[in-house]
Amino acid sequence: MREMLKLFIAVVVFSALSGGVLAAIQNVTKERIEYQQLKFVKGPTIKQIMEGSSNDPLMDRLKLVDESREMNFFIGKFEGKPDAVAFETFGKGYGGTIGVIVGVDLENDQIIGIGVTTHSETPGVGSRAKTDPAFADQFKGLSISEPLKVKADGGQIDALSGATISSRGVTGAVVEAGEIYQRLKPTLVEKIKQYQG
Repeated sequence: MREMLKLFIAVVVFSALSGGVLAAIQNVTKERIEYQQLKFVKGPTIKQIMEGSSNDPLMDRLKLVDESREMNFFIGKFEGKPDAVAFETFGKGYGGTIGVIVGVDLENDQIIGIGVTTHSETPGVGSRAKTDPAFADQFKGLSISEPLKVKADGGQIDALSGATISSRGVTGAVVEAGEIYQRLKPTLVEKIKQYQG
């Protein structure tokens, strides 16, 4: 009986130590993993959308909570003013979730660019939502508050040939970005002012 108690205590202590070590490793690597995702997965899209900004939007970012979800907002400075933000939302495509970065001009609420970050769409078909610049260019200059749809649904966005579901997924992500933007714009503007100092 005494041997079993010793064994039980040893297992409990070992489990507690292992759990502590794993938690510590997760805490140490969390920021590094986030930075790697930003730099290599989202970074190229964000920099493309914020092309011409005088700062590094990956470095100049804010975290805000929208409906219990923490999100990164990347700030772009143009002519010395932080007047653009970009952030990621998600739509449902043919193969699963599509991640889309949407950039918005804070002064006129117009979309300055979009870009797909992650997807599981069919190569050569739905995947063109990420690689076809003509598709993404359709969103530039539109109001983020505008109700966007693909033309097959009575909207203004030309769907990619053979990839209507993927096109709807991207458009849906942009619509969600508009809803988030409307909810958080006052907070965003205030935080950016504080960020400026």
